[in-house]
Amino acid sequence: MRGLTIQRFNDFPHHFPFLICTAAATLGTAHSLSTDISIIVPVYNEQENILPLVREVGTAMANLNGRYELVLVDDCSNDQTWQRVTEVSRADRRIRGLRHSRNCGQSAALWTGFLATTNPIIATLDGDLQNDAADLPQMIEQLDKADFISGTRAKRAGAWVRRISSKIARAARRAVLGVDIHDSGCAIRVFRRSTLAVVFPFNGLHRFMPILVSSAGFKVLQIPVNHRPRTAGVSKYGVGNRLWRGIFDLFAIAWFQKRQLKPVDVTSTEDA
Repeated sequence: MRGLTIQRFNDFPHHFPFLICTAAATLGTAHSLSTDISIIVPVYNEQENILPLVREVGTAMANLNGRYELVLVDDCSNDQTWQRVTEVSRADRRIRGLRHSRNCGQSAALWTGFLATTNPIIATLDGDLQNDAADLPQMIEQLDKADFISGTRAKRAGAWVRRISSKIARAARRAVLGVDIHDSGCAIRVFRRSTLAVVFPFNGLHRFMPILVSSAGFKVLQIPVNHRPRTAGVSKYGVGNRLWRGIFDLFAIAWFQKRQLKPVDVTSTEDA
């Protein structure tokens, strides 16, 4: 059944917002923090980073209550990434690998991970080791205060052009959407599965998740996280596919916000 669900998603036109109804029905509801967590990591041509990533996640989660699973979603890499994922999954039963049959992008890889898991708590981070898995425990602890914990790269590593483009994008999001998420593109997040009921699969979802969740009425908490320079592999993003496409997507998200069905309390005759 899981394989069928993932295959259906790969066939979806990612920009269709009416899929929100299917998403809400499929992704389930939240449970207490005493239950398990799924850590979903999209990877693409990250062969050098798979083993260090697995070690860092294992160290970060070692002292936490409850079990975890690490789901590595390979977006059809053309290097040895899938071989590395296969090796670590055979060595540790807590690790699962999923592989796209074609390159679909980071948002699609995240959604594949969402559909392939059932745990009530979800964490995400990039596979390039720029996010620090050591931040996960403190973020998980904050879930007693909010529904969605979003990382903010206080001292961001990387080229100056990326830092400038991020500041421009933040200002544009604040002006158009009326929601001020400091670092909407930061990939390290921890949230309740119930928040996925108000998002939908489209190419660019990974940039707008905290905004969509916040505008739907869930509580979003932003906390500072560590950010490190890339030491292996090559970045998949530049100004063209970060800044300009993100700004273009603002208009679609603004339209959706105006038409979005907000959560509403319902009274039943059974409660009378």
